[in-house]
Parts: sequence; structure tokens; C-alpha cells
Amino acid sequence: RLYDQMSEPRYVIAMGACVCGGGPYVKWGYNTVKGVHKIIPVDIFVPGCPPRPEALMDGILKLREKVSKNDVFRRRQHANGEMTANYNAV
Repeated sequence: RLYDQMSEPRYVIAMGACVCGGGPYVKWGYNTVKGVHKIIPVDIFVPGCPPRPEALMDGILKLREKVSKNDVFRRRQHANGEMTANYNAV
């Protein structure tokens, strides 16, 4: 319900082996979801148990690329009369 209540645009990073695919409990764990992507749409998967800092940084950079391709912010800036030069300076 919380995901549906969030306003657009929304992005999800799945971080860790258990979240991405169930981890070591995927085969025999009756109480584990076999990946959060079966419940909500996931944009970026960061594998690992625990994920390495380099993997998290890579996931954040991939999400940044995905966000920069999204036209929602550009349309909002054009509607407000703002310049888009500062858009990529995140």
C-alpha cells in the first residue's frame, strides 16, 4: 500500500541477496518472498550478502542515469520557466 501511495516518479533499489532473489532461503524458506520484484516493481538490483559499498555506489549511479533519462523533471522545469542546465548537476 505504501508504494501505491507514493507520488510519481518513484524508484526502488533492491539491496541484498535476500531482497533480490530470496538468498539462501529461496529453496526451502516458506516464509521468504522469492524476490521483492514479485511484490513491487524494482528499478535497480544491488546483489550481495551484504552488498559491497562498490556495488551500492554502482547501483546509485545506474539509478542516476535512469532518473536523468526521465522526462518528468524536464517537463516540470520547462513549465516553471526554469533552465535545464542544472538538471544533471546532481
